[in-house]
Amino acid sequence: MTQATDRPTRRLSDAGVSIWLDDLSRERLDTGNLAALVESHDVVGVTTNPTIFAGALSAGNAYDGTLAELAGTDVEDAVERITTDDVRRAADVLRGVYDATGTVDGRVSIEVDPRLAHDTDATAATARRLWATVDRPNVMIKIPATLEGLPAISATLAAGISVNVTLIFSLERYRAVMDAFLTGLEQARANGHDLAPIGSVASFFVSRVDAAVDARLDEIGTDEARALRGTAAIANARLAYAAYEEVFSSERWSSLRDAGAQPQRPLWASTGVKNPDYPDTLYVTELVAPGVVNTMPQATLDAVADHGEIAGDTVSGRAQEAADTIAAVEAQGISMDEVTARLEAEGVSKFEVSWDELLTTTKNGLDAAGA
Repeated sequence: MTQATDRPTRRLSDAGVSIWLDDLSRERLDTGNLAALVESHDVVGVTTNPTIFAGALSAGNAYDGTLAELAGTDVEDAVERITTDDVRRAADVLRGVYDATGTVDGRVSIEVDPRLAHDTDATAATARRLWATVDRPNVMIKIPATLEGLPAISATLAAGISVNVTLIFSLERYRAVMDAFLTGLEQARANGHDLAPIGSVASFFVSRVDAAVDARLDEIGTDEARALRGTAAIANARLAYAAYEEVFSSERWSSLRDAGAQPQRPLWASTGVKNPDYPDTLYVTELVAPGVVNTMPQATLDAVADHGEIAGDTVSGRAQEAADTIAAVEAQGISMDEVTARLEAEGVSKFEVSWDELLTTTKNGLDAAGA
């Protein structure tokens, strides 16, 4: 007889995975939708980015009252007011989760202006301002994992501020992010901060890797190349998890853990499937491992709730298999270093474009409200 523990389950939490929603809007807050998802879909966190806010502001009229109130305000100040208000309200919705999980989950992220991605000092200063403005212990400040972002990550953590590191694509950069995290906590301890409530996740992007690699495999066009489609992203993420296990079993980490620190959890980002030929839960069911976060757009969240079969850990112990997959991809003449470097640059650029759209939409709303 099959044991109950061997049966597929649709509860990621049973497998040690935390579900965060990759979306936020005033409408979700006003209607109680976010609170409902906490109950119905096991959502225990929220991530945001400039693209999400730009979409929320341009859809419907949920922000009309705020725009009228802010008419005549500088557009950048208005954007910060709108986004921090939404994040503060979401943090209040999730405060019960934050308390119940001992400050591990119940987190809501807000991103530093992406135009500062290559300015260390400005990023760190903006992170401190956003932290003070939102003024909630369960907020996380999102900082991109650019080379210039790494010291800003350490400086922000050293100030006792929780950080969501975003736009991680390569294993080399992920290791640098973990080093920046450990450095930041060491400095926070030296600065006298309580390490226990300082949270951090490392947002490792998934589907964009397949989109980029698959396009190159299609250009090659051989049967051998086509057979590798849809394999690179999951392999890349599984290798990242192996690196996480290595770093967070080190003596350096043990010293911080003994001082009360939480580990920086891997967060699988960009988990919505971009290729309709792939299962819509692919980047969830194939990346189940203890202690990870999976942040999902609404469509993926619904798909997992409806038909996602979570059979247990699908990551641990598969590093060699993943390494072999990446080696096979590179044997086709595809450089993963080149792919991930381009994805990072494109990621920053796309968020800058979304930020400009957010500014334009806000300005138009302010102008209309003041007319």
